[in-house]
Amino acid sequence: QVQLVESGGGLVQPGGSLRLSCAASGSIFSINAMGWYRQAPGKQRELVAVITSGRMTNYEDSVKGRFTISRDNAENTVYLQMNSLKPEETDVYYCNADVYGAIGRLNCWGQGTQVTVSS
Repeated sequence: QVQLVESGGGLVQPGGSLRLSCAASGSIFSINAMGWYRQAPGKQRELVAVITSGRMTNYEDSVKGRFTISRDNAENTVYLQMNSLKPEETDVYYCNADVYGAIGRLNCWGQGTQVTVSS
């Protein structure tokens, strides 16, 4: 069984910063790509950033220059540093990982962490 657990969300003022973490645990052989997605009520879930096992990265256009994704392969953990946050980025943020475990290849989602940007 593989689990992803997010942390680091909360309330922040416009222009502020947050750092999200996601730790994978369980029967894991290896992890390929890991990513962060966000979703508001009634809206589609969208990719924010993704990072491969070789640390190649890709970002949604609106967050380039403000957000940074990174990972610690030894700890199976991915991070998202978010700077200069905007009110319209108030969403639930989800961690995703492409995992090879005891039963083979599996795409996994975390439970999500709430990010609220408001004065």
